[in-house]
Amino acid sequence: MSPLPACQTLLLESRNGVLLIRLNRPESRNAMSLQMVAELRMVMAAVRDRRSVRALVLRGAGEHFCAGGDLKDMAGARAHGSAAYRELNRAFGALLEEAQQMPQVLICLLQGAVLGGGFGLACVSDIAIAEQSAQFGMPETSLGLLPAQIAPFVVQRIGLTQARRLTLTAARFDGAEAQRLGLVHFVEPDAQALQARLEQQLAQVLRCAPGANAATKALLLASVEQPRGPLLDQAASDFANAVMGEEGVEGTLAFVQKRPPAWAN
Repeated sequence: MSPLPACQTLLLESRNGVLLIRLNRPESRNAMSLQMVAELRMVMAAVRDRRSVRALVLRGAGEHFCAGGDLKDMAGARAHGSAAYRELNRAFGALLEEAQQMPQVLICLLQGAVLGGGFGLACVSDIAIAEQSAQFGMPETSLGLLPAQIAPFVVQRIGLTQARRLTLTAARFDGAEAQRLGLVHFVEPDAQALQARLEQQLAQVLRCAPGANAATKALLLASVEQPRGPLLDQAASDFANAVMGEEGVEGTLAFVQKRPPAWAN
């Protein structure tokens, strides 16, 4: 198995089928530089087909998750005109697309600033766990900018009505409001409780077969866009393949024998 790519803006740690990815620019509240975007995409590409990696945990170093895009990168792109801005912006959209389609379960741990691009990353997670005091928001319009790449993912996560209100007012809100909106699944009072909730969720994820999880995630995402008839035809084929496949055989045998399946040991 090839090693993970070397990174300057990320800290990587693998344990028990889980890859912890820590955004590591605490001096800028983990603002998303072009380099960080590129490194995240490289790491995800490196582990996408690794069945041994069953979950990805994305969090920030220090007290913040991610304060959005790096304004220094934007200032540097100014000399190269609008094409440079398009490239910079679209690269982050590609990251969100790739993160959303990862076959592994993606868990985001949200503390401190969860703004702009950080907000977008939360929207493509499978499980989002926030600290009560976290500060969420999309401040782009207050800067004369657009939430260009995150907007479709925000709408898909919390709906058009709330997305319009939040983007057009650049509103800030805490973890409890994020849970009410459906952006996050769990809200915890402090960092210790946040970690305990993460461990609980990871234990549940690791009870599930990795191939079945990957196929189920793809089915759920496809259900948003594809016509129902063809989608159900494809789902029936996927189900038949699962029943006849290694995980299906092991899972049903384990059930009959009243023991945990191999992937849960």
